[in-house]
This record gives sequence, structure tokens and C-alpha cells, in this order.
Amino acid sequence: MAISNNSSGAETPLLVEDIVDGCLDYKGRPVERTSCGGWKSASFIIGVEIAERFAYCGIDSNLVTYLTGPLGQSTATAAVNVNTWSGTAALLPLLGAFIADSFLGRYRTIIVASLIYILGLGLLTLSATLPSLNTSWCQKADTSILCSPQLQVIIFFFSLYLVAFGQGGHKPCVQAFGADQFDAQNPEEFKAKSSFFNWWYFGLCSGTLVAFLILNYIQDNLSWVLGFGIPCIIMVVALVVFLCGTTTYRYSVKRNEKSPFVRIGQVFVLAVRNWRTSSIAADKEAYGTLPSAGSEQYKFLNKALLAPDGSKEHGKVCCIGEVEEAKAVLRLVPIWATSLVYAVVLAQSSTFFTKQGATMDRSITTSVKIPAASLQAFISLTIVLSIPIYDCIFVPLARAWTGKPAGITMLQRIGTGMFLSAISMALAALTEMKRIKIAREHGLVDKPEATIPMSVWCLVPQYVVTGLSDMLTMVGLQEFFYDQVPNELRSIGLALYLSIFGVGSFLSGILISAIDKATGGSGGESWFPNNLNKAHLYYFYWLLAALSAIELALYFYFAKKYIYNRATRQMQS
Repeated sequence: MAISNNSSGAETPLLVEDIVDGCLDYKGRPVERTSCGGWKSASFIIGVEIAERFAYCGIDSNLVTYLTGPLGQSTATAAVNVNTWSGTAALLPLLGAFIADSFLGRYRTIIVASLIYILGLGLLTLSATLPSLNTSWCQKADTSILCSPQLQVIIFFFSLYLVAFGQGGHKPCVQAFGADQFDAQNPEEFKAKSSFFNWWYFGLCSGTLVAFLILNYIQDNLSWVLGFGIPCIIMVVALVVFLCGTTTYRYSVKRNEKSPFVRIGQVFVLAVRNWRTSSIAADKEAYGTLPSAGSEQYKFLNKALLAPDGSKEHGKVCCIGEVEEAKAVLRLVPIWATSLVYAVVLAQSSTFFTKQGATMDRSITTSVKIPAASLQAFISLTIVLSIPIYDCIFVPLARAWTGKPAGITMLQRIGTGMFLSAISMALAALTEMKRIKIAREHGLVDKPEATIPMSVWCLVPQYVVTGLSDMLTMVGLQEFFYDQVPNELRSIGLALYLSIFGVGSFLSGILISAIDKATGGSGGESWFPNNLNKAHLYYFYWLLAALSAIELALYFYFAKKYIYNRATRQMQS
């Protein structure tokens, strides 16, 4: 029984229910449920995420404009570079999560990653000052090597990928650390944790929305130096805010045993080594001891319970719990794989959607134009408006109907968003066909710099549907990959979720490059020429819509067969 000191110096026993199992406070003491964690701690962490997303999206959303503008790259090359960087930034959380779960812990990893993030943003700001050096100071000094445009490109891409490394450590750990502030074994905190993922994404999109509206305008109309410098300052503020919450956080306790990566890896290695061992012997070893219905899946991993000679020699075999951990991770693979096309679709909102908008009438008044990249604000605005409706109205109504704490299951939520994602591509294709038709009617096909007499607000429906899709699928994937992995692998779980979008961005870049070479080779007409009025973007959008439909059918098949972990089934029952 835990003991605490009251004001009179007498020791008062605390109920076991008041102690959060597996957590300590910042002084290494057992955590009382009411003193640490919960929404008080989560609010600091959500605030940090708002600032981080403001900084990241301030760069990501308008990167294609910077590459095709100051750096002078072609549309297709810029799109590939954006997808490559975005993909790298989304895959690096796997490295950050590994470091956090195996060595530093989430709290320390967040601090180190934040410092790397700030350094990258500072160098990015420096790179944006170099063009002005070329035109002034460089003319007065014989320093052509130091002032060459090539130096600007080197520093720019180095700092850009440094930001990706910082984000790679920051992203999975901050969200997992936020979810750690809620005890999934407590019914009330379990509901609060599900709600946390909604409000986490609400905060994330709030930061993104402000970046789209303010930073994109500053970058397009005032200065790229200022447009990169402000995110750097914001990240410094975010680090200070995070440190201010140190005394309120719950810190997960690491068990003194093998790394979870070693445990799970050993299961697969032993299962492969024992592939000749009788399945009957392995099943007999596991019979009556496997803890859940999901244990009946991937029974070939039961061979890790036996030594190569068919015996169970201590130290050379895995235990039941380790085999179940490996199965839990393996069950995620089909859901991960059938989410990739969704990620490819999402990648278009910061590349071709933006280039579409740049050719259209963006006038708000006679003298003010909305930056093309700021149109992405409609995605964030849709999410910011829809999440309170979803969490405060839909979830209670659905909960009363289905009896499930979250109203609907995580996989149902994800699938609904994927369906809307396919709809967004169909809308984008129809809008692009209309834009090309108007360009032809007005004789603007060979005038890439001319403004198409079509309001940019015609793009709003595809942005809004994309926002609704994100609100459902992105939040659902976050909660799913956090909830369905072993406790010690939750940073990795969220990194796996982020890796969907990393691989999706790479696939988008590969697809664009392949189509560009296939259609533009031998003097052919590429789908993605620099003159967007001669492009065939609508072909590409229809292709993505068709791939989304195929993906959705596969997703429904695997989602129907998926078996949730035992804790989730108990809460949903």
C-alpha cells in the first residue's frame, strides 16, 4: 500500500485505486491519480503540438512554391522533392521512437529533438538570407564561392532534412507522452484518452490553420526570411512550454528486462529457425495458456515457444507473452499496408492542389490575393470545426446507440475517412477538367502565366472533403496504432502510423516520376508539364480515385478479420 505524508506529519494510507500503475512522477514517486497527469498535463502537451505543427506546416505547405520560385525547379521536380522530404520526415519517427523506447525515454527524446528542430529552422532562415547577400555584399567582396547559389541550395536542403530529423524525434514521442497521461485501465480515463486524440488533432490543425493563413501570406508577400524565422521562434517557445509542465507529467516505468525490440525480434527469429518443428508440438505447448482469441491468428509464431529439438529449454525459447506481443505487431501490417493509397492521396494537397490554385483567380479584393498554399487552410478549418461536433455530439449519440465508449470502433472510423478520400479525388478531377476547359475556351492554354478566369473558391469542396477525411482517418489511425501495440512500444506504434504517410509520400513521388517519364518521353505530352494548362492532372486524379476504391475494398476485408487486443475488447464490450 502506498504511503503519503499529510500536513500533520502522520502517515495516511492511500487506496490502491488512487495510484496509477506503471507510472511515476518527476521525483520518481508513485503517481496519485488526482495529482499528476490527466487533462492538466495533456494541455501543456497539446500546446506544444500546436506550436510544432505551426512551424512544420509553415514550411511544408509552401515548400513547392519556394522550390519553383527562388530555387527555380520545375513543377515535377519540385513535387518529387517535396514528396521525398515529406516521406523522410514521416519515416524518421521510427528512429526517434526506437531511441525513446529503448534508451532515452519519451521526455528526454522530446527535449533533444526540439533542440535539433530549432537548429534546423535557424539554418533554414540563414539559407533564405543568402540571395540578398548575392545582390549586395557579394558585389563588394571577392567571395564568389561563399556567395554562390549552390551554397544556398546546400544549406537549404541540409537544414530542411535537419528539421526532418528533429520532427522525427518530436512527433511520435509528444503524442505518446500525451496519451500516457491517461490510464487506459480506468473507465473514465479510457474515455478521456479517446477524447484526447480528437482534441490533440484539433490543436494540431489549429496550429496548421494559423500557419496557412499567416505564414504563407508572409512568405509570398513579405519575406521568406521572416517566413522561416517565425517558426524557429515559435519552436523555442514550445520547448519552454513543455518544460513548464515537467512537474505535472506522469512518466512511464520501464521494466528491467529485454528491450521490446529484442523480445519481438527474437520471436520471429526463433519461429523461422524452428520452421521444421511440428506445428502440433508448438500448438500443444501453447494450448490452454494463450490469453485471447487473437492468439489463434499467426499460429506459426507459436514455434518460437520451442527449441529446435522440439523441447522447451530455458533461455533459448520465448515465453507466451513475447509471442503475443509479436502477434499484436504483425496484426497491424494489413491495416498499415491498406492505408498507403490514402497517404498518396493526401500528399497531393500540398503539391498539385497548390499548383492548381496558383493558376486561378485568387482575388479577394482588387488589390489582395489569397496565396495558393493558404487554400490548405480549408482542410484545417474543416477539421477544427468538425472535431467538436464529432466529439461532443456524434460520439454521445453513437455511444447511446452502440454502447461503445467511442461511439464507433477505430477501424470503422478509419474506413469512413478512406471513403471520403476517394470522393475528394473525384471532386478534384472534375474541378481540374473544368479549369482546363475554361483555359481552352479563353485561349490561355499557351499562356502559363495568365490567370484562368475561374474562381479559386471552386477548389474549396475538394479541400473540405479532404478535411473531413483527415478528421476521421488520421485521428482513427493515431488512436489505433497507439492502442493496439504493447505498452512499451507505443512510441513505435505512433511512428508506424506516421510511416504510412512517409511511405505514401515516397510512393507519390515515384508514381509522379514514372508517369512523367512514361508520358513525356520521346517527345510525348507529359501529364505534369511546367505549363499546367497543358497538363493532364485530371487523369492522375482519376487514377488515384480508382486506386482508392481498390484500397477500400481490401481494407474492409482485413478490418473485418481484425481482432482487437483484449483490453480494447473489454472496454468496447
